[in-house]
Amino acid sequence: MALRRRAKKSFIVDRLGAEQAVLVVDETGDVKKGNATVGVQRQCTGTAGRIENSQAAVHLVHATPCGHAAVDRELYLPRAWPDDPERCRRAGLEPDEVRFATQTQLAAAMLERFWAGRHTAGRVTGDEVYGGNPALLSMIATHGRGYVMAVSCRTEVHTPVGKFRGDVLMRTVPRRGWQQLSAGAGAKARALTSGPPST
Repeated sequence: MALRRRAKKSFIVDRLGAEQAVLVVDETGDVKKGNATVGVQRQCTGTAGRIENSQAAVHLVHATPCGHAAVDRELYLPRAWPDDPERCRRAGLEPDEVRFATQTQLAAAMLERFWAGRHTAGRVTGDEVYGGNPALLSMIATHGRGYVMAVSCRTEVHTPVGKFRGDVLMRTVPRRGWQQLSAGAGAKARALTSGPPST
């Protein structure tokens, strides 16, 4: 399985190229009926836009201007699963091999595997689930990689004049204090983001 996973990564990276490559981490959910499917439980899923009986997985996607493809994935097992050995056995899992890991820990493991295969990508991106996790961001920086992550409006930002919550800083800095930068072509239009003026 590990060999096949490495071969898939190499094939995708070779086809899409490494130049301007970005690694995207994101979770997705599949709505399920019943409770026998591995990892299923009532949880928030973007697929349904609400809390539903579902199975969740974290994906690692390699994206370049030539296209994008998933290079790795990890099934998320809610804490209730490792805590219920009999349920694990009924689902075909060996209880001793089942460990709880957060979605950010699963993302970190996939990134480690990607870089261990000597693949390169310019930066990592993800939503605030990942951007709000200091341990994940520190791990990415330790590997000498950059990241662009969404963060909660409650995130504190350090500036030369003090520390501010993100939403307060956005309201405090006047419109002329920001410039609009292109983040590349999106599915519907050119994606734009704001940042302080370059010096």
